[in-house]
Formats: sequence, C-alpha cells, structure tokens
Amino acid sequence: MADTAPGARQGKTRDGWNSSLRSLFSLVMVAMLIVVSATLVGLDYHRSRNAAINDAEANMRGFMSRLVDRLGVLSGDTSALVSLVSSVANSFLVPPPERMADKVAVLREGIARSPHLDGVYVGYPNGAFFHMVDLKQVAWRMALDAPRGAAIAVRSIEVDESGKPLQRVLFLDKDGMQFSDRIVPPSSFNPRTRPWYRAAVNGKAAVSTGPYESATTETLGMTISQAHRGNPQIVIGADVVLDTITDFLARERLTAGSVSFILDAVGRPIIHSDRVMMRRIMAAKDKDSPIVQADSDPLIQSIRLNPPAPGKADFVQVADRTYLVMVTPLESALLLSGNRAVVAAPLDELMAEANQTLVQGLAISGAVVALAVLASLILAHLITKGLNQLTASANRLQDLDFTTPIDVSSHVSEISTLGGAMNRARDAIFTFALYVPKELVRKGIESGHFSGRSAWRQEVTALFTDIYDFTTLSERHSPEEVVAMLSEYFDIFSETVGEHDGTIIQFLGDSVFAMWNAPAADDRHPENACRCALAVQQRLSVFNEAQRRKGLPEFRTRFGIHTGTAVVGNVGAKERLQYTAMGDTVNVASRLEGMNKSYGTTIMASGAVVAQAGGAIHFRPLGTAQAKGRASALEIYEVLGAEPQEPAAIGDDPETRDGSQDGSESRG
Repeated sequence: MADTAPGARQGKTRDGWNSSLRSLFSLVMVAMLIVVSATLVGLDYHRSRNAAINDAEANMRGFMSRLVDRLGVLSGDTSALVSLVSSVANSFLVPPPERMADKVAVLREGIARSPHLDGVYVGYPNGAFFHMVDLKQVAWRMALDAPRGAAIAVRSIEVDESGKPLQRVLFLDKDGMQFSDRIVPPSSFNPRTRPWYRAAVNGKAAVSTGPYESATTETLGMTISQAHRGNPQIVIGADVVLDTITDFLARERLTAGSVSFILDAVGRPIIHSDRVMMRRIMAAKDKDSPIVQADSDPLIQSIRLNPPAPGKADFVQVADRTYLVMVTPLESALLLSGNRAVVAAPLDELMAEANQTLVQGLAISGAVVALAVLASLILAHLITKGLNQLTASANRLQDLDFTTPIDVSSHVSEISTLGGAMNRARDAIFTFALYVPKELVRKGIESGHFSGRSAWRQEVTALFTDIYDFTTLSERHSPEEVVAMLSEYFDIFSETVGEHDGTIIQFLGDSVFAMWNAPAADDRHPENACRCALAVQQRLSVFNEAQRRKGLPEFRTRFGIHTGTAVVGNVGAKERLQYTAMGDTVNVASRLEGMNKSYGTTIMASGAVVAQAGGAIHFRPLGTAQAKGRASALEIYEVLGAEPQEPAAIGDDPETRDGSQDGSESRG
C-alpha cells in the first residue's frame, strides 16, 4: 500500500537534509581519523624539522670550530717559525751572501717541519733578499728550472757597494747539500715594496697579509711576517698555502648543496668551497692584490645586505630557496683574522629526511584511513542492518500489519533494547487495533485527516446493517456463544468492506456502520458500497450453511445504502476522539436498513445511489417511501446484482468479483 501521509517514509528532516547512518558513521570516523592522523603527522614532521635544524646548527658550530682550529694550527706553526727567526741574534742580521750556510740550516729545518709553507724569506733595508722554497710544488720547479734531484731552492738578491743587485739561485738536495749554483738575470723585485714587508717593518708583533694569489705558483696564500728584534728594518716572512683551507671547505659539507666561504671586512668573498666560484674569485683580482669579487652571487649579496647575528643559525631567502646560514667572526687565529666564516645549507636538503618521514607518515595515515573506512562500512552495515529491520517493522506497524513478528538480532545492546520496545509497542498497538477499525486508522493516516478535533462536509455513501430478530437469538444462547458467533460474523464484514475500499466506522451491537469516500477518496463509492453489500450477502450464505451444520441459528442481515453529503470528522473529548459521519445521509441509510422489513427485501438503496452507480449495479425500483424523520419522500430500490468487473478494476480480492457475479445470477 502506497504511503501518502505527509512525511511518511520519506526520510526527510525539517531542514531538508539527511543521510544514512552508514554514510554519517563512515564520514565521522574518516574525519576523526584524518584529523588525528594529520595532527600526529604534523607533530612528527614538526619534531623532525626542529631536530634537523638543531642537528644542522650543531654541525655548523662544529664545522666553524674545526675551521678555526685549522687556521689556528696554520697560524701557530707559521708564526712560531717566524717569531723564532726574528727573536734571537742569528745569521739573518746580515744580508746575503754572508753566512748563507747558517741561513739555509735554520730555514731548511723550519720548512721540513711545516709542509703547509710555500716558502720562507727575509727582506733587508738595502733591498737584499733571501728566499727558501720547497721544490715539491711543480710550479716552483718549472719557474726555477730546477735540476733533477733538487729538493730545496734558495733565491737571493745580493746588493754590492754600488747598490747593484745580483740574483742567485742555489739548489740543495734532500740532505741539504748544495750541488748547483746559478746566477740569474736581475729583476725589478724589491722586498721593501711588498705588502708583507711594509706591514711588519719597525713593528714588534707578527702580522698577516693577504690572501693573494702567488705570482709563481698561482695558489691562494697568505703571509705572516715580523720585524727582527735585532734590527726592525729586517723583516722575516713565510708564505702559507691555503689549499688545505679550501680543501677543508669543499670537503666538509652538511648537504650536497651546502656552501661555505670566508668574507673580508667589507663582505667580499676571499675563499669559497665551490671550485668554480673560487676560480671566479681568483680571476677577479690582480696579481699580488687583495682578492675581490664581482657582486654576482645572490646568496653572498643577501648575507652582505642582511647579515645574520654572529654565531647563530638563521634563515636567508634567496629567490625561491631558503638557506640555513651561520656566520662566525674569525678572531682567534692570526690568519684571516677580522674576516667572517659563513656556512649555508639549503633548507629543503636539510629537511629531506623530515620530508621523507612526512611522506611515509601520510602514506601510513592514508592506509589507516582506508582500512578505517572499510571497517566503518562493515561496522555501520552491522548496525544499520538491525536498524533497517526495525525500520521495516515500524513501517509494518504503520500499515497495522501485525502478522510478522519483530525479531531483530544485534550485538548492539541499544538496538536489541529498541527491538524489545518495538515488540511491546506492537503488542500494544495490536491490542488497540482490536477496538478501533484498522482500515479506518490506516486510511485516516493516509489521507491526513487525523489531526485533532475537526469536521468538514463530504459526499459519502453510508451503509447500515442489522441482524433480523437478534434479540431473540441472544436470549436463546449463552453470551459466550453469541460473542463467538458475532465475532466470526464481524470478520466477514471487516474483510469484505476493506476489499471494496470502504471503511467500517463502528460496530453497534449487532449492527455495522460502514462508509465510502471518507476518510480515503473513492470516485466510485456508491458502486463499491453496493458491490460490498452483495459480496457480504454471498459470504453470509456460506456462513449460515456452516451455522446450520453446527446446529446454530442463521444470521439474516438487512442492508441500507444511501449517498449524500455528511459532516465528516473527528468528534469527542480531548483524549477520546471518534472518527464518524453525521447528518441526514447517515440517518437515511439507517432508515433504509429498517424499511427492508416492510418490503421483504435484503439490500435497499436510495435513488441517490442509483443515480451515481449507473449501469454497473442492477436495481429493482420499489417506488417512493417516507423515511422516519424526513419531510420529503425517498425513491427506494432493491439491490439485485452487479455487472462483472475487470480484475484490475475490482477490489484487492477476487472474491469481490465472485460475489458480484453471484449476486447478478441470483437476480436472474
């Protein structure tokens, strides 16, 4: 039966939105898992990111410490040699060629102990010069055309009394024995014009100059020089090769894209870990001049314009890439003192492990969410299965169908409890339905007319019945027998009226009051009422046959049918309403039932019924009669039979058609 009551089984809410429990349950569970997973993954990523930054900062500090230590070692070894030579009275107080052997002996031992030295030399105020170099460097061997077996070269510029310079080169073997002496053409070299000499002359402490590119070897170097205490016009100097520093910067990288470099006091790079950048730095200067560099590196430019706080890691944005940068002043070492060491690492490379952890976390979270969705669907199915069964049971209760028990098995205690409550409600409604016509309730709900105390005018067809001489029958049988017979009798009416789209309004003792076209609309209500009366008559013949076999009395029933306007609605007290029809139409139907006694008929109908039933029902005119309580006379007819109906147009049960045909045949 179709649901037409407002909102019945439509699953709608007042705000127009609803969804299945399965969808809501899955959505809530997935949302909660996504929030929890995202929070955990975010916290883990934040922890990994902070750990990576802290580790990088610690590594940067360690790098800076090792760099300062290396510079300290280079500075200490070199300044110790220079200070030793300049602090005691020795052979260097006289210019070459005097005491050459003593000079060679002292410096040869210093070079042997300091492999980072490119050479050691002494400049004199008269322009004389003494220079010892280690021939392990190929550039020096080629520049001096060193003979095979030479390990050390001694270059000297001797100045005679006339001031004319003489340049000589001595070659020593690995044991310090001289085996070659060569006079070379004089050059314009004058130690008194060199930066290392001018920085240290007449001074008391060691000083450093550079860095610069060596004119001979084209290597990056610096000089530590100091004036001789015996004669401050004499300056002792040593060239330190910085290849170990550049190699250290290039080797000690935090990540593949990390860079480190040293900036001078004005922010110009002088040493860089990148070999290409180092060549650019070297190419951008003049020989023997301080190194400069074109402002072409965006990272260096960013640090120059916005230098981070010394000794503290900070972020520097360069184009679309972020770097973690640490700047440390070089104060403790003599070499590169006053400059700044910088180490920079791309943040994306530092975060590579954290990003990998994030991806893994997201993948695991996605798998967990997928499993949770599956689990929630299964769990929701188990829950909604019971709820759907309860919903189906509730719909059957709405249809007043009590034949199917409510048996819902569930491991959810609330659903089991609800199933028990619905079973108790089913029993209560079933008991209630025994006292209220079930079809009346069903059709009233469908039509929406059960909405409190209200009434309206409605054209209806009313049917009244009565059992002939029922009082006598009741007196001859026990109350129990009478109730049993009446119950079976009323069952026939209840089933047949429902099959013909009618509604039993009330059982009045042995009488039945039924109505058509209210509460449910029926365009053929006069015809259906007549067909119902004929069908009941047919079924009562079977009932009476059974009564005769049992030795029980037969029930002779009279019918009255009338069509007209009645006041239909809910009448009664606040807590006890009755759906009924009132007015002349109902009274006439009742009077017609009683007039059967005078005419010897069984089913009597009014002219209004005949006018609307048309040719579908066969009537026998009985003339006019005066109904009690009415001023005007009625045209009355006997209902004899009905034309056969197509099965689709008949009521829900084939017995309707059979009854109509039988009624038609009885007329013939």
